[in-house]
Amino acid sequence: MSELSQEKKASLLEAERAHGASTTGQKEDNELAALGYKPELHRNRSLYTILFQALAITAVPFGEGTALTSAIYGGGQLAYFVGWIVVALLDECVAVSLSELASKFPTSSGPSYWSFQLLPEGRSRVIFSFITGWVWLIGNITICLSVNFGTASLIAGTATIYHPDWVASDWQLLLIFFAVCIGTFLVCAFGNRILPYVDTVASVWNGLTILIVCVALSATAKVGRHSVADALAHYDKSFSGWGNFTFFIGLLPTAYTFAAIGMITSMAEEVADPARDVPKALSLVVPISAVAGLFFILPICFTMPPLEDILNAPQAQAMPYVFHVVMGTAGGGLALMFFLLGVAVFCCISITTAASRTLWAFARDQAIPFSSIWSKLIGDQVPITALALLTVVQMLLGLVNLGSTSAFTAFASCGVIALAAAYAIVIAISLFTGRKAVSTARWRCPSLVGYFVNIMSIAWVAFQLVLFSMPAALPVTVASMNYASVVLVGFMFISFVYYVVYGRKVYNGTPESDGL
Repeated sequence: MSELSQEKKASLLEAERAHGASTTGQKEDNELAALGYKPELHRNRSLYTILFQALAITAVPFGEGTALTSAIYGGGQLAYFVGWIVVALLDECVAVSLSELASKFPTSSGPSYWSFQLLPEGRSRVIFSFITGWVWLIGNITICLSVNFGTASLIAGTATIYHPDWVASDWQLLLIFFAVCIGTFLVCAFGNRILPYVDTVASVWNGLTILIVCVALSATAKVGRHSVADALAHYDKSFSGWGNFTFFIGLLPTAYTFAAIGMITSMAEEVADPARDVPKALSLVVPISAVAGLFFILPICFTMPPLEDILNAPQAQAMPYVFHVVMGTAGGGLALMFFLLGVAVFCCISITTAASRTLWAFARDQAIPFSSIWSKLIGDQVPITALALLTVVQMLLGLVNLGSTSAFTAFASCGVIALAAAYAIVIAISLFTGRKAVSTARWRCPSLVGYFVNIMSIAWVAFQLVLFSMPAALPVTVASMNYASVVLVGFMFISFVYYVVYGRKVYNGTPESDGL
C-alpha cells in the first residue's frame, strides 16, 4: 500500500474514533477518504434538506422579482414568460451535467477537484485546477454579494411604498447592506445545527409566497387585466435599443435565478449519502422551481402596469412598485413585500452557507493566501473563519457602490459569469475525455443523453458569458456600461499574481483519488 493510502486510512480511523460514526457514516467517510480528505464536517443533511437548500438558493420570487427590470428591457411579457421556460430547459442540462460529476466526486472542493481528477497527470492539471478553483471561488463570493446587496436594495425599495419621494442615499443603502451581511454571518456561524431546518422553512416560505402573490395579484388587479395575447406575447423592443437582439436581454432574470444551482455541491461533506443525494437534489431543483415559478410569473404578466412606469420605479426596484400599484393600496403592497423579503433573507442564509464551504474547501487545498487560517473549523465543526472572510470581503466590495453604482453592478454580473464559466470548464473536460469518469458514477445519464446535455450546457454557458457582459440598454454611457468581464479578469489577475509569487510553492492540486 502506498504511503498516501496509509495516511488516508490513518486519517479515516482517527476521524471515525472522533465522530463515533454510525455504519452509514463510516461508509460515506470511507468514500471521502478515498477522495483524499479527512472527514471533518457533520453529516446532518438528507436528500430533502439539501434539496430544500437548493430551492432556497434558487429563490424564484427573489430572483425573478429583483431582475424584473431586465425583462422589461428585454421586451416585457414575452421575454419574461417564454424566457423562463427556455432558460429552465437549458439550465436543467447544466444541472444534470453537474449532477454526474457531483456523484462521481462527492466532495466540497467541487469544480477545482473535478478538473484535477479528470485531466491526465502533469503540471498542467495543477494549473488548470487552480484556475478553475479561483473562477469558482470568485463566482461564489460575488453571487453572495449580489444576493445580500439585492436584499438591502429591496428593503430600501419597500420603504418607497409609503414614501415614494424618498431615495436611500449611498451611505444608507450601504449600512442596510452591512446589517444584512452581519446578520447572515451570525445565523450561519452560530446556528449550524438548525440550518437544515432553516432551509426547510425557507422552501415552505418560498411556496407560500408564490401562492399568496398568485392569488392576491389575480384577485385584485387594480390596474386591469391583460388579454392572453398581451400577457404572454407582448413584446416592445424600444426600451433596450438592441433591436432584434432585445429578446435575449429578457433572459437575464431567469439566468440569474438559476445561476447558483451548482453551489450545493459544496455541501457534499455534510450530506448523509452525497453520491446519491446531491445529484438528485441538483437535478430536481430546476424542474420544481420552473413549475412553481410559472405561478409567480403568470399573475405578474397578466396584471403588469405600463412598462415605462416600471422602469421609472422609485429606488429602481420594480417589485415594490408593481405590488403597490396592482394591489391598489400601500398596505397590500407592503404585505406582499413582507413575504418576498422573507424569501430574500432565507436566500442570503442558504447561499452564504454554501459559499463559505467553497472557501473553506479551497483553503484546505492551500489555494488562497493564509490558507491555514481559513481552513480551520471552530466550535461545532463550523468554518467560522471562512465565513468571516467571506463576510468581510463582501462588505469591502460593497464600499465600491459609494463611488460607482455601475461598478457594483459589475460585481453582481461577475458572479453569474464566473459560476457559469466554472460549470463549463468541468463539463467540457468531462466531455472531451470521453465521459470516462462519470460513466462509473452512481448517478449518471445514458451515454447519448449525457453527451447531449453536456454539449447543450457548454453552448448555453458560452452564450451566457456574452449575454451577462452586455449592457441592458443602448446607448451606453460610463454609468450604464457593464464591467462584469473586466471585474472577472481583474480577480483572475490577482489570483495569477498570487500563484506566481507564492501559490505554486504550496498548491500541488487536490488530493489524488483512489476511486469509488
